[in-house]
Amino acid sequence: MGNRGMEDLIPLVNKLQDAFSSIGQACNLDLPQIAVVGGQSAGKSSVLENFVGRDFLPRGSGIVTRRPLVLQLISANAEWAEFLHCKGKKFTEFDEVRQEIESETDRITGANKGISPVPINLRVYSPHVLNLTLIDLPGITKVPVGDQPVDIEQQIRDMIMQFISRESCLILAVTPANTDLANSDALKLAKEVDPQGLRTIGVITKLDLMDEGTDARDILENKLLPLRRGYIGVVNRSQKDIDGKKDIKMALEAERKFFLSHPSYRHMAEKMGTPRLQKVLNQQLTNHIRDTLPAFRSKLQSQLLALDKEAEEYRGYRPDDPSRKTKQLLQMVQQFSVDFEKRIEGSGDQVDTVELSGGAKINRIFHERFPFELVKMECDEKEMRREISYAIKNIHGIRTGLFTPDMAFEAIVKKQIVKLKEPCIKCVDMVIQELINTVRQCSNKLECFPMLREETERIVTSHIRDRESRAKDQVLLLIDVQLSYINTNHEDFIGFANAQQRSSQTNKSQSSAGNQASSPPASGLIVIRKGWLTINNISIIKGGAKEYWFVLTAESLSWFKDDEEKEKKYMLPLDNLKVRDVEKSFMSSKHIFSIFNTESRNVYKDNRTLELACDSQDDVDSWKSSLLRAGVYPEKTTTVESESSTTSENFSMDPQLERKVETIRNLVDSYMAIVNKCIRDLMPKTIMHLMINNVKDFINAELLAQLYSAGDQSALMDESQEQAQRRDEVLRTHHALKEALAIIGDISTSTITTPLPPPVDSSWVGGAGGRRSPPPSPTAPRRMSSGQRPAPRGAPPPPNRPGPLGPFNNSADSPQAPSRPNRAPPSIPSRRPPPSPTRQAPP
Repeated sequence: MGNRGMEDLIPLVNKLQDAFSSIGQACNLDLPQIAVVGGQSAGKSSVLENFVGRDFLPRGSGIVTRRPLVLQLISANAEWAEFLHCKGKKFTEFDEVRQEIESETDRITGANKGISPVPINLRVYSPHVLNLTLIDLPGITKVPVGDQPVDIEQQIRDMIMQFISRESCLILAVTPANTDLANSDALKLAKEVDPQGLRTIGVITKLDLMDEGTDARDILENKLLPLRRGYIGVVNRSQKDIDGKKDIKMALEAERKFFLSHPSYRHMAEKMGTPRLQKVLNQQLTNHIRDTLPAFRSKLQSQLLALDKEAEEYRGYRPDDPSRKTKQLLQMVQQFSVDFEKRIEGSGDQVDTVELSGGAKINRIFHERFPFELVKMECDEKEMRREISYAIKNIHGIRTGLFTPDMAFEAIVKKQIVKLKEPCIKCVDMVIQELINTVRQCSNKLECFPMLREETERIVTSHIRDRESRAKDQVLLLIDVQLSYINTNHEDFIGFANAQQRSSQTNKSQSSAGNQASSPPASGLIVIRKGWLTINNISIIKGGAKEYWFVLTAESLSWFKDDEEKEKKYMLPLDNLKVRDVEKSFMSSKHIFSIFNTESRNVYKDNRTLELACDSQDDVDSWKSSLLRAGVYPEKTTTVESESSTTSENFSMDPQLERKVETIRNLVDSYMAIVNKCIRDLMPKTIMHLMINNVKDFINAELLAQLYSAGDQSALMDESQEQAQRRDEVLRTHHALKEALAIIGDISTSTITTPLPPPVDSSWVGGAGGRRSPPPSPTAPRRMSSGQRPAPRGAPPPPNRPGPLGPFNNSADSPQAPSRPNRAPPSIPSRRPPPSPTRQAPP
């Protein structure tokens, strides 16, 4: 095989891949591609074949490579090749590979020198290669031949640029030694995509075909037309050698003899040839691997750190140890108790930042949802007045009453108090559901032991259900207590005299309402709530649903463009507004409620309703509760009564009855405010005492005893199959991570990074279309010994050499000539360059 230099990297890469595969991860080293760029018949394919060590590419004169060949080298135990367009077919003879490339090229491009940008994908599996991607590109041409299009040069250029523009592509700029280097299109293209010269290596081929008396010594010493990484000369097989089946190993020996025997190259023979080129690319790949190692090491260390604690717990783990099961049962129950209390009482650690849960959710039920449910149960005003008038008339009977009967007040109040049972029971149900959810969340830590988790959830949930009946009985008892005695001597109750006075004031205010209609109300300064809401019923023509910043006060609902509250979009007064629920759309993920006017007026521009959307139902309930505080009540869902019965009675109220109804109405409002206040205060206390605190005490004191009495404790602590697999996986992964880090450490210390050569003046490559730079003065540079300084920048080149000269390169990758007397190449007179302004040039 001819790629021994490359084989030095194979053990290194294999170690890395083994380290990562042991932990089930891919070793994504992303090794660079190697693209060979040059003119027609420059020897590109021969350079490429030297990396594989096999003779498999088409040969001939003119344009032979007419489609890009993307060659993937894959390390394997056996050697074969396969094409992407011939899936499943293995080629073990590389002559057949060449024939398949030729036939596939002709199939797309035709047999008359046509080209195509469609690549041929070839994979070569071999134990002697690295996982690399090599690209054989068509040679740069300027004149169309055969079926080639007129713009053949531009097409090939675009094709080449498509590959070499990638940052992970190393460019081998191939130029024959028997052509003018300053006109090298390969160097020009490389300069365009790699102006700093970080990934470009000059390759000079056909050194053995130069005219007698000429050599490429100045080029290979990087003195003429310098590159940052310098030039490497190679001698490929001639067409006669290829026809004579001369293998690559013999060709490499002949190449070495050429450089050792040639008088102009023997001093740099060790830095020339295909092995040297392979060594340089080998070092580039090594540098790339070393550059990727810190990220790999950081990734492995973070994974190792995350597994350290868990692996330490599993290291001395014995699943069948009875003492371990007893100890772990105690720990699990204690942890469950602590977690439950933290979720209810609140804690600074393990805070849920996604949604409300546990105690925070119960707090919202107590102070937002429950008051909202109480208001929803209030009856309609007209219905209330009709009931009061019926009660007054029925109490008087056949007589005409002179005074307002207090029995009517008591009957209406008791009817209103009975309606409180439904929201109170609903509040208990919501708290119970949240307690059960909290138990399930806390039991997630018991998932390693499925029987223990199931039994714990069953015992605690059964206790919660048992306390549910007692809590509901106590809540109903609270309502019955309120029904048992109507305390009209309560300090907050307005009394009969105040109720009559308030009713007279109400009548006066109603009579003067028309006079005051022209004076605007004072703007509410108390801000009740702020937040983002989406206006959902904006037409698509006007932009569709939009999100605004809403500010709710006691008098109005305003919205702004953003939360800076500088650009107000609209202000909606709260008079005669109510809230209505809207069903969630099938296509929408948002929860919607709407605001409407009870007098059927437009609420917002041409819309009768204002639909507002929130991200969750909790946000909807919270906004409803805030609107309730501002006096915007929910729509009543009362059954529609028959209007015919009402009209048939032809009921009407005289002024005296109207005053009595208004008095009773004010008394009912005052007393129900007292009852609501009392219920709102007692409900959270009752639920906390009979349910939440009791459940906490039960978990702390009795849960462990209940688990012991439930059955076999050892069966409770049988771990799940998933947990056993998890334990084995953690221990195996932890061990593999340590080994991988050790291997990476060895690779870091066993490989050496070659520093990048310093920049050189490569401005000579910038000429468009391969034009030469302006002709310089006809003076050749002097050759330097290792201890000498270069001639001043701008020294003129010899008259028969193309292009201006840049500074010399003394980097490690750029070969230097040994110390010898100053002389110019044959037929070129030697001249001393002018001295530097600050320092005399060395003799």
